[in-house]
Amino acid sequence: MSDALFIAATGMHTQQKSVDTIANNLANVNTPGFKKGRVSFEDLVSNEVSRVNRKDDTDSASRIWRGNGVGIFSLAQIFTAGELKKTDMPMDIAIQGNGFIEMTGVDGSSVFGRGGTMRINADGFLTNADGLLVKPNIHIGKDAKSVTIQADGRVMVQGQDQATAREAGRLELTHFSDPSALLALGNSLYQPTVRSGDAMFGKPGEDGLGTLAQGFIEASNVNLIEEMVGLMAAQRAYESNVKVIQAADEMLAMSNNLRK
Repeated sequence: MSDALFIAATGMHTQQKSVDTIANNLANVNTPGFKKGRVSFEDLVSNEVSRVNRKDDTDSASRIWRGNGVGIFSLAQIFTAGELKKTDMPMDIAIQGNGFIEMTGVDGSSVFGRGGTMRINADGFLTNADGLLVKPNIHIGKDAKSVTIQADGRVMVQGQDQATAREAGRLELTHFSDPSALLALGNSLYQPTVRSGDAMFGKPGEDGLGTLAQGFIEASNVNLIEEMVGLMAAQRAYESNVKVIQAADEMLAMSNNLRK
């Protein structure tokens, strides 16, 4: 019965993590570019001693496998595409399809995002809303009259005294073998991990990569109905584990009172 207490406790812990993840998803339902998280569970099983001391106890059939509860297998980001919302702002960029835009983080490392609102810094270079330089570095200039970002990544800039636009550079997109294993940094930015693999670069619209959409923002991919149903299921599972602990506690109390 003491095992029941610890097994139910693992269920409470994992369901609490599931509720926390769903709460974060719901809190970011209106955050542009946000990707929802999902908790995956795994059962905890241990191999007990063999039933009897037999010569063939190496056979798995001669052993008792005991469940020890549930654990968290992974907390992954789900990179299904969100709805593209038209803003008509020329510095808003969304990726229609697969891919990430590489930027230089504050510590000099590479970080990756799904677009968003871009800016032109004091030196005339293209950055994201937080001032992180987009890679490869694209110099727009301070006197640009118009900036056009085409679907294939080409950035066309027309100066105040220019009759036609010039190509200032070209945005590249990256993809990963397992994007669900990317490390979330906040502000819809991610870093690669060992499980995600290294970034693979390509031109927008080629090798399965998406295209760029100027004047659009990618909305969060959180589905309110799915999250609310998941929240109710996690809450009920948590309550069930609490009742298991209460039942095990009552049985232990009965055992302690047998000799009274």
